[in-house]
Amino acid sequence: MFDEFRREFGARRDVVSSAGLPWHDDALLTVPGYSSFMDEFAGASFRGGLYRLHDDESGPAAAQWISEMFPTTDIRPFAFDWLGRQFGFDAAAAEDARFRSVLLVEPGTGEILTIPATFDDFHDSTLHEYEDAALASAFFLEWVNECGPTLPISHDYCVGYRVPLFLGGADAVTNLELTDMAVYWGVTGQLWLATRAMQPGTGLGSVSIGRGDS
Repeated sequence: MFDEFRREFGARRDVVSSAGLPWHDDALLTVPGYSSFMDEFAGASFRGGLYRLHDDESGPAAAQWISEMFPTTDIRPFAFDWLGRQFGFDAAAAEDARFRSVLLVEPGTGEILTIPATFDDFHDSTLHEYEDAALASAFFLEWVNECGPTLPISHDYCVGYRVPLFLGGADAVTNLELTDMAVYWGVTGQLWLATRAMQPGTGLGSVSIGRGDS
């Protein structure tokens, strides 16, 4: 189990200055392969920050961000990508279907997408065979080539949309910015909830998300 992931990603594991402690979400302990995988890879970053696994600090924080933006869900994340999108399972789903599909939570679009793969299939098959669809890897390379960032991306940062796509922002490198992930999720989540409460035709005015630097 996970041999393909080790071949495709393990050899390109980033050297990071610091990482949190190994982390397991109690709600995911019955997911086949989850515990051993997180024992080996929790807190790891791959290919410049393209794909990253949660540690004991980022995991609980991400679960909180998701619950604030999507309060009717109970999604428990295990990983995230360079865009700050979270991968996880819905602990509130029916038991017979709970861990059959990975959920992709996209703050920039306000969507929760379903990836028809179990935890082990996601890492051993999906990330390899459908890498661009799962991780937007071509978009990542475009951003790297145009912006020349220092890689890997810090574990607490992501590349977010200045103007979220659900507010009409462009899905283009010119609308991307390296930003603190907690700030990005917090502001984007507030904007998303505000748009859900608005009457049709009401505008929010000019909106952008800053880097979160002091």
